[in-house]
Amino acid sequence: MELAITEGLAPQEETEILERLKAYNLETFGESDRRDLYIPLYDDKGAITGGLVGYTGRGWLYTSMLFVPQELRGRGLAGRMLDMAEQEARRRGCIGAYIDTMNPQARQLYLRQGYREIGSLQELAGGHAVTWLEKRFASEPASGE
Repeated sequence: MELAITEGLAPQEETEILERLKAYNLETFGESDRRDLYIPLYDDKGAITGGLVGYTGRGWLYTSMLFVPQELRGRGLAGRMLDMAEQEARRRGCIGAYIDTMNPQARQLYLRQGYREIGSLQELAGGHAVTWLEKRFASEPASGE
């Protein structure tokens, strides 16, 4: 089989690879119970300006994106969104949450929110690093249950 490096695939080719991977994972690991979770931030005109994007699956919440616009920072919005997402994840039966970041300020926020570092990749271009963090939920039920 000949292999070649490209800088892109047709959308249907990428979809085909993803579908094959999903089928393999389903057969090998079982259902993931994946459910999306969004907490959008809107401005006064109803335009989206930031928010939290993630999903729950296999008993964990993964926050893939968390963004607060500069003019709204310092108001506790990031912490509130994380708290909301974690409470929903607990309602969905999750045992914990994980997140990754390259931003040192975000890393400090996650540590204050009870996350702990579980790994990092140092020496990225520009002297940056990426850090992975996790937070195990307490065994008591989520509020509102």
